[in-house]
Amino acid sequence: MKLPDEVSELIRMALAEDVGPGDLTAEFFVPAEARLEAVILAKEAGVLAGVEVAAAVFQAVDPGLTVKVLRTDGEALAVRDHVIELSGSARSVLTAERTALNFLQRLSGIASQTAVYVRAVAGTGTQILDTRKTTPGWRWLEKAAVRAGGGTNHRTGLYDMVMVKDNHLPEAGGLEGLQRSIDALQAARPGVKVELEADTVEQVRGFLGLRGVSFILLDNMSTETMRECVALASGSGVKLEASGGITLARLPEIAATGVDFISSGALTHSVRALDLSLDVVGTAF
Repeated sequence: MKLPDEVSELIRMALAEDVGPGDLTAEFFVPAEARLEAVILAKEAGVLAGVEVAAAVFQAVDPGLTVKVLRTDGEALAVRDHVIELSGSARSVLTAERTALNFLQRLSGIASQTAVYVRAVAGTGTQILDTRKTTPGWRWLEKAAVRAGGGTNHRTGLYDMVMVKDNHLPEAGGLEGLQRSIDALQAARPGVKVELEADTVEQVRGFLGLRGVSFILLDNMSTETMRECVALASGSGVKLEASGGITLARLPEIAATGVDFISSGALTHSVRALDLSLDVVGTAF
């Protein structure tokens, strides 16, 4: 798997941040000729993500290391499952260890959390979406981790889809002004999808009368209000996304309303890292 240039640069910056001018512990306490064999393994069950990034960290520190990736992103992990096997310079493995695990643990945490959300709506037809609430510089990685967990990516950034929230809505012009803006967008950028944020049933009704709207975001609505909006949108071709106030406990009842998507920033902005570790299984001098 070839990583995007921005991920390779992120690896470079992460190593520069951690290693700086040199790993003093390895230099002064680990013999230069020492070699070791090690394995990265799961300390808890979850879903794997970021394995190729972790492997790339070891290779960036020392291309002479033997790095064997045993599992792929999206695989379920049980306790003690092996993810990567390593052999080569002890100094190199130990220098790369923390940076590699930082990537692997956080991304696997995102995939694992996403998988829990996806299971909560299984059988309903509702898809789980991520948001732009990602770690700066990590968006490609974190959205890939959401996919690994069975989720669906929302827009990548501000450039590939329009989402008009209440802060964007013009004070004057109303629905007519909104339609003019949508028409201007589609004339200049054909194919770009438009999503409008609605707080009330009345707003949803108005938005459904506009041309060129692909999605309506139902913001912080009650379950009953969502049901009303789903009934209004039936047959329109416009997809509905529930967002705001989303918790794991609410997912089944929200999905039961018939919304097409549920989006949650919690998939990426406050996820707990999955517990993985590097264990040394053999040494030689």
